[in-house]
Amino acid sequence: MNTRHVGPFTINPIGLGCMNICPVYGPPPALADAQRLLLTALDEGVDFFDTAALYGFGESERIIGNTLSGHRSRFTLASKCGLHGVDLQGNGKKVRVIDGRPETIRATCENSLRSLKTDVIDLYYLHRWDKKVPIEDSVGALSDLVRAGKIRTIGLSEVSAVTLRKAHAVHPITALQTEYSLWTRNPEIAVLEACRELGVAFVSFSPLARKFLCADLIDTSSLLPTDWRHTSPRFNAENYPHNLQLLNTYQQIAQDVACTPAQLAIAWVLHQAPHIVTIPGTSRIDHLKDNMGALNIRLSADILQRLDQAINAHNVKGNRYNDVASSEVDTEVF
Repeated sequence: MNTRHVGPFTINPIGLGCMNICPVYGPPPALADAQRLLLTALDEGVDFFDTAALYGFGESERIIGNTLSGHRSRFTLASKCGLHGVDLQGNGKKVRVIDGRPETIRATCENSLRSLKTDVIDLYYLHRWDKKVPIEDSVGALSDLVRAGKIRTIGLSEVSAVTLRKAHAVHPITALQTEYSLWTRNPEIAVLEACRELGVAFVSFSPLARKFLCADLIDTSSLLPTDWRHTSPRFNAENYPHNLQLLNTYQQIAQDVACTPAQLAIAWVLHQAPHIVTIPGTSRIDHLKDNMGALNIRLSADILQRLDQAINAHNVKGNRYNDVASSEVDTEVF
């Protein structure tokens, strides 16, 4: 099996993003199905599981802890802090809050360790940079957790190359995670090169463009009202019909390569640089197995050129986030 490096960890280039076992794009799978998915992922060679305190307001971490703690030596575990749920009104209903204060980071880590049923988290990300807190202070708190043996390495999520360099000066950053796919090219502006220069692994999330590159999400009206994609400008009634037209050429390329559209999307990400790994998420075992098949796909220079021309930063219509979500991230924009 091909492997890649994330700091001191040698892993399968395709991990599993564990947001989808909680309600984000639709109803979550039943608990038994979520557990079956995680165990099947292990059997399929997944040895890098990515979760966060935010996902299901801790439910994703709890499911992973209850399901995989007995197999802890078989995988590298990543989770995130700095973005979580808080009951602000005291009515039992949690809301999403960005909080990168050192004391919050420490408390979130302790909660995650209990939920995950582990003594140490291998890779612990700052999920969002809290712009009210200097990045140096948040990373300093994370470095204290490394020294305390609570976490092994530090990651950042959705930050710019400038912020990465500031953070790296405080403590070595092992991985930077952000969205990267054929239709989201922002990391190509500066972050991919900064990661290469600093020896930081780049972790691509949403390599399937939130199902767009699976080429079977034709009618967004079929999505549940609570589906996150309703908030994304790329999926709205004005932009999505235009974006769907890009799939005609894309599907033809998948046929020429003799792979599924999903496999083509994941293979493209992995072909961009050797310091890239990716964490497609799914709640279905058949999709999981299909995604893992991308490891066997080899793309020629001609195919890569055709893909770059078919879907890129210039012909995709709409921002990836709405105005509120865009204000919360620190990534470069075209």
